[in-house]
Amino acid sequence: MQLTYLQDPGHGWLIAPAALVRQLGCTPSRYSFFDHAADLAYLEEDCDAGSFMHALRLYGITPEIIERHVPGDAACRALPRWTN
Repeated sequence: MQLTYLQDPGHGWLIAPAALVRQLGCTPSRYSFFDHAADLAYLEEDCDAGSFMHALRLYGITPEIIERHVPGDAACRALPRWTN
């Protein structure tokens, strides 16, 4: 499994399939974003991404993380916030 860690000058997010986030029982905070069209979760780096990674490890999954840096605000900032 390959996941992307997206970082702009102010913050970072781990991009993960929203269906997998739900399947693992993760409940992201209001600081994470949700792309409805792509069914992707942008998990806030400080706690949500770590909780998701912990859940993956419990199932024996160790994803490869690809880092992607953008010079300005990341486009995910314009997405709706994750709501449980």
